[in-house]
Amino acid sequence: MSPALLSTRNLARRFGGVAAVRDVTLEVQQGELHCVIGPNGAGKSTLLNMLCGTLSPTAGSIEFEGKDIVGLPVHQFTRIGIARKFQVPSVFESLSVRDNLEVALPPTASAADGEARLAEVLELLLLSPLAERRAGDLAHGQKQWLEIGMALMARPKLLLLDEPTAGMTPDETLRTADLLLSLRGRLTIMAIEHDMHFVRALGCRTMVLHQGQLIAQGAFAAIEQDELVRDVYLGRQ
Repeated sequence: MSPALLSTRNLARRFGGVAAVRDVTLEVQQGELHCVIGPNGAGKSTLLNMLCGTLSPTAGSIEFEGKDIVGLPVHQFTRIGIARKFQVPSVFESLSVRDNLEVALPPTASAADGEARLAEVLELLLLSPLAERRAGDLAHGQKQWLEIGMALMARPKLLLLDEPTAGMTPDETLRTADLLLSLRGRLTIMAIEHDMHFVRALGCRTMVLHQGQLIAQGAFAAIEQDELVRDVYLGRQ
């Protein structure tokens, strides 16, 4: 197996006397799609914050493409190929869909490359007919897709998503699953999610956090049947 794109070893973060993340060791391969699930307060957002550089670990290591990235300035993460979408959409509502995507284009991209990326992302997001529409007039789900598109404009190697289906309708949720599945293999994606219908639709490798610890990981079909996971999170039905 080739070296992992992203790996952590004994990763930990404490806030005062509280351990939000404890001894998390994981590996994510190039092109894989991963979900991170767990109860509220399990440490999912803290983990994501460390992976994108907005929070420094108390202990442990994070490697990206074999290089230690702990302590790297936040603005460098986009340059090395890591992009993040937050839970609440943060698009520029007064700008058009097209302008939002152009704002996210790296300054090093040529005009021709920028136009090619723009057309590709608009088509991928099914937003081509809405390219000139004001972003503030989009439906909630469309705003979520637009922000994913803004992250994709930089052609990241790793895309981190914080509850990408929050507030979406069931139809929007399934369309988002289709979007991520279409990206699998083209880049690596790690998503924090609470909607089990969405995670089930993805059918991807899933990690379960509980009280800051990684208690299970594997295919979602196996995770669903894991006795410990059902006890602490999924419940028994």
